[in-house]
Amino acid sequence: MTSSRWRLSDARFLLILLLPATTLLNVLLRPQTAFWGAIAILLLVAAVDACWPGAQRSPAPAGPQPQLRWLLRLYVPLQAALLLAGLARAPHLDWLQVAGLAFGVGFVTGSMGITFAHELGHSRHRADRVLAWLLMASVNYSHFMVEHYRGHHPRAASRDDPASARRGESLWRFLPRTLAGSCVDAWRLERQMLLRTRRGWTSSALAWSWGANLAIVGALAAAGQGRMLAFWLGQSAIAIWLLETVNYIEHYGLQRNVDATGRREPFGVQHAWNADHVLSNSVLANLQRHSDHHLRALTPFPQLQALPGPQLPTGYAGCIWLAAVPPLWFALMDPKVEAVAGTESAERAAG
Repeated sequence: MTSSRWRLSDARFLLILLLPATTLLNVLLRPQTAFWGAIAILLLVAAVDACWPGAQRSPAPAGPQPQLRWLLRLYVPLQAALLLAGLARAPHLDWLQVAGLAFGVGFVTGSMGITFAHELGHSRHRADRVLAWLLMASVNYSHFMVEHYRGHHPRAASRDDPASARRGESLWRFLPRTLAGSCVDAWRLERQMLLRTRRGWTSSALAWSWGANLAIVGALAAAGQGRMLAFWLGQSAIAIWLLETVNYIEHYGLQRNVDATGRREPFGVQHAWNADHVLSNSVLANLQRHSDHHLRALTPFPQLQALPGPQLPTGYAGCIWLAAVPPLWFALMDPKVEAVAGTESAERAAG
């Protein structure tokens, strides 16, 4: 039986605060090195996941651990400080350094900020969901808060879902499809909700957040703050790229069967890729236990289990590099997709 008391293994989740805090110090003290700092962290996590003995297995899930959710809540002001520091530093850098700064900050706001927004958005607490909206608005991608929960979760691993990659579809072909499809779907779903509840657009958090984003961009442009604007949009672009690359990885090539009436089979453990690597799971709040997350979407991250579903060749940090090179990605993943399909066919025949 698992315990709700603090365990030594839970200390690994302190990385949730350590990494953005060190990035903040880097931005304040050496903003011109932000790019290389982000690359170094990504390479380090990928190397530990792939090469360190024993790093492929995370500790068993804990019992209820409400105190760990505070790490995600405390991250929010850290990200706000990081963005403000970036905006303050940008006017004093040359354009190449601004691009590097945007990459370094966007690496954190994407890999961690969006991940924690995703977790907080699944919370039963309204305040947590508000924090999730703030995090997504800070990367100019607040429509995720509509499309992910009302669109992706019901349709994941199906051709109806713009956030699920198809077999043989490269990351670079997937990105424009998911960027456009997710945005259109979000506004369609929001409109349906407003019609169903007989409310107007003035009550839509999506409309207000987009309005705030446009106001920020307009204010920076009107003030002639070109470098600040480039930083603001640049960090958002990197964050969004990381989010959609992870979306690409999470369901690549996996498809739920559809019956003659067009009804999809229930989501199963075989419809998401998993990785139980301890370092990347610690940084990403167990996001890589992805099958269990889809099966129990309201389950807090410390309680997610490592299910025996399809397994990635390494953690997300390494898979980001692999996915960027389509021939390498296909060579590693397509045989795994075939194996999953073969197992499903055998199970249906036996049943």
